[in-house]
Amino acid sequence: QVLLVESGGGLVQPGGSLTLSCAASLFSFSNYDMSWYRQAPGKERELVATISSTTGSTNYADSVKGRFTISRDNAKKTVYLQMNSPKPEDTAVYYCNAANSFSLLSYWGQGTQVTVSS
Repeated sequence: QVLLVESGGGLVQPGGSLTLSCAASLFSFSNYDMSWYRQAPGKERELVATISSTTGSTNYADSVKGRFTISRDNAKKTVYLQMNSPKPEDTAVYYCNAANSFSLLSYWGQGTQVTVSS
């Protein structure tokens, strides 16, 4: 059974910082593109950031560019999302996703709540 377990969510003040982690029980973690998505109340789930399995290249939603950083540690089978200068509009449940473009397998974590408020 594949598990993705997010942690690190909570309450953070605007302008502060928070780091989310996602630990994966994937056999071949390094073969998976890893992404963070988020879903705010009443809104659809949206892609926040992705890090490639092969090159380590990253992509970000325009709304978080320059503030958030996605990274991965293949030895620890963990992906991170460093959130700097968060804004109230970043408040959402953040989900980790693992996707293999060859097998088309995709897995989701259970989500972690991030609330940005003073």
